[in-house]
Amino acid sequence: MTGIVNTAQAEAWNGYEGEHWAAHAERYDAVNGGFNGCLLDQVGADDRVLDIGCGNGQLTRLAAARARSALGVDLSGPMLATARARAAEVPNVRFEQGDVQVHPFAEAGFDLAVSRFGVMFFADPVAAFANVRRALAPAGRLAFLCMTALAGTDLGRVFGAMAAYLPQPTGPDGSGPTSFADPARTRAVLTEAGFEDVACTRVEADQVWGRDVPDAVRFIADWGPVRHHLGLVDSARAAKATEALAAALEPFAGPEAVRLRGTAWLVTGRRP
Repeated sequence: MTGIVNTAQAEAWNGYEGEHWAAHAERYDAVNGGFNGCLLDQVGADDRVLDIGCGNGQLTRLAAARARSALGVDLSGPMLATARARAAEVPNVRFEQGDVQVHPFAEAGFDLAVSRFGVMFFADPVAAFANVRRALAPAGRLAFLCMTALAGTDLGRVFGAMAAYLPQPTGPDGSGPTSFADPARTRAVLTEAGFEDVACTRVEADQVWGRDVPDAVRFIADWGPVRHHLGLVDSARAAKATEALAAALEPFAGPEAVRLRGTAWLVTGRRP
């Protein structure tokens, strides 16, 4: 792997967090895959696609099926191993491990850069997006999904139910996973990084969190941030938090799955 500047995220995604995502690739795709169409609609047959923070590679593979080629880049060795195994029969897709902020992409080597919830954790987002801009050909396009603020959303309601016993597992709105929840900040970062015609469009999709409530509770409780915070409190508070999580998920349980309505920003821009 080339140089790393985002060391904290590299440690997380090459440790428990990345291992959990790799081991549960299909489950995380069930959570986030409903948003794929928003990004795949941007892909043209002649495009050379760069997938930023590609994770287990579902979006990379789907983009490759529509495009000339697709490259997925991620910090996580465990997830890239899963991505390569799942794409073994796809001839025009490849994966590289690297830090997008400093990765030595070929100058003007791509026509479209996409990301499905993989851009929220850059140590220096302006530097990262400037590096992506350099990797795009003139008039190359950028399209990514990022989380909205949690307030007023189904996921905010579920996480909020644990608030009496645990800190918010994703941190306050505007930080961590919600670092691009404010469109004004997003436009400012991308403009400083050299992009034009930046637009933020709110989109929604169903997210499947489990077969039933107990299954969803186990999955969410093992997700890195929730697991971490459960470990910070005593067993009684952890049990109360888990009970509150189950109660909050109950209204979203159907005959086949626990479904939350997810919200995201679809952010688009263009290299001059």
